[in-house]
Amino acid sequence: MCPYCGLPQERVATIEHDWVLLEPDMAPLAHLVPAEYRWIETSDGRVAVYGVCPAEPFQRCRIEHRLACPEQSLPDLWPWLTSLRGENARQAERLNEPEPPHAPEEWPDAG
Repeated sequence: MCPYCGLPQERVATIEHDWVLLEPDMAPLAHLVPAEYRWIETSDGRVAVYGVCPAEPFQRCRIEHRLACPEQSLPDLWPWLTSLRGENARQAERLNEPEPPHAPEEWPDAG
């Protein structure tokens, strides 16, 4: 879980034997993501930064959660990422909403 927004992150091993926290279930087209932020999954399940420019037209990549985290400030480099951050902000708010009050066992007679 992200300590900033409370949303899940996916901890993935890198080819350098480090770890990176990626946005779960998100694989945008690589050409939409700046080269230094593209993480490509290798056949063994690890990831590596994919700095190839230009990227292959249909190549998918992963992004770090910190880029999509609604609680961390970043410049608006990509409109689609801004939309994702907005949606994540709404999800984080819904996680923290209190439960609605329970209905009474018996409703009053309103006539």
